[in-house]
Amino acid sequence: MRNGLTDLLEKLVDDTEGDDTSIGELVKQLESRGLGAMLIVPALIGIFPTSAVPGVPSLCGITIFLIAIQGVMGDPSPWLPKRLTSITLSRDRFLKGANYARPFAQRLDKIFKPRLKFMTQQWSKRAIAFACGITGLLMIPLELVPFLAALPALAVLFTAVGITTNDGVVVIAGCTFSAGSIYLVLTQVSI
Repeated sequence: MRNGLTDLLEKLVDDTEGDDTSIGELVKQLESRGLGAMLIVPALIGIFPTSAVPGVPSLCGITIFLIAIQGVMGDPSPWLPKRLTSITLSRDRFLKGANYARPFAQRLDKIFKPRLKFMTQQWSKRAIAFACGITGLLMIPLELVPFLAALPALAVLFTAVGITTNDGVVVIAGCTFSAGSIYLVLTQVSI
């Protein structure tokens, strides 16, 4: 089994049952790939033009840090507030969403493939989660210059996609962007 996004989507459909599916159940089914999936959302927000709004990059960075620290501690899937995990989707709505997402997942599977799998193993995910957490915090000082916080957000996005798709090459690209973010903070932001 390739363990691509399409396979992950099929697993979610097969492993959830009943009339309703909760967000908590979906995150639990993602298992160790849930860390990457959860990091994608705040990273995307940090890249979009909304990141020019004061406070948004800091909020995204803190959220990334809080999610990543759970990966450092070795949690199999990220903790979410009960208010969020209790949100439910009807089975029909979930299946419609999965069917809608399937062609996108298949296209992404052509780009992102399981490569350099040692970069996405459990032992390396802790170090990668630590790097994502630090990179997320870099968004706070970089918020001082509009759109500059997008660089660490991009680093986290690449890393998160790499973790979710088991693509070590993309994880390495994310780590490279993280190093660039650290360089930017050390050389360009006066504290």
